[in-house]
Amino acid sequence: MPTIPLQPPVADSAPASHTVTRYDRQHFVTYWRLLDAEAEGADWRDVAKIVLHLDPMLDEDRARQSWRSHLARAHWLADNGYRHLLHGTPEI
Repeated sequence: MPTIPLQPPVADSAPASHTVTRYDRQHFVTYWRLLDAEAEGADWRDVAKIVLHLDPMLDEDRARQSWRSHLARAHWLADNGYRHLLHGTPEI
């Protein structure tokens, strides 16, 4: 069974697919960390720096966009995407 990377590099935007992608599978830990940080009320800037490894002081727009996109994807996976995993839907 392949291992899930703990800190894979992140793209500027998470996938917008209606199925679970290879990128999603590589970023499960990232997504769960984002959801945990949101539940704890963490500031998005701290989360972007710690979880996404993007410095908002260097490029605030990019860091915020990446954080928003990945957090939205994390919510989609938690609310809907997990069903694709349960049914063995092939990744794209």
